[in-house]
Amino acid sequence: MKNRRHEAILEIISEQPVATQELLIELLGKRGIKTTQATLSRDIQQLSLVKQRDDKGVYRYTLPATAAAEKSIFEEAVISVDYAMNTIVLKCKAGMAQGTCAAIDSVNHQGIVGTIAGDDTIFILVRSEADAKKLSKKFRNELFPGR
Repeated sequence: MKNRRHEAILEIISEQPVATQELLIELLGKRGIKTTQATLSRDIQQLSLVKQRDDKGVYRYTLPATAAAEKSIFEEAVISVDYAMNTIVLKCKAGMAQGTCAAIDSVNHQGIVGTIAGDDTIFILVRSEADAKKLSKKFRNELFPGR
């Protein structure tokens, strides 16, 4: 339950600005996840979330610095995302796969068993095909918002 709640929190704050714990509790509730303010406060601490101003000057919860660094290198390096069974394949610009893979490894993505990188390709082994589909979708949404 905690892992599901943590995933939902990260998804919510990446999809929209969330400035208060009350709003986050409400948005979790809309996803069928009921929680208390005390539990949410512990979740925020465990996820190392911080409040920062966005480009419009509004304070909002944001991902930890390592996740932000992963997103930056990810957007710069990754060309395509695909999966087969329980393996995700990321095609990268030449020479960028290993650094991108290290950034992915630095963030605790749910369901990842391990990663391996070559020069321009990353293989990510996850526990199930459902995990592969979900994480691939997350990666695609980060790379190609709105598609």
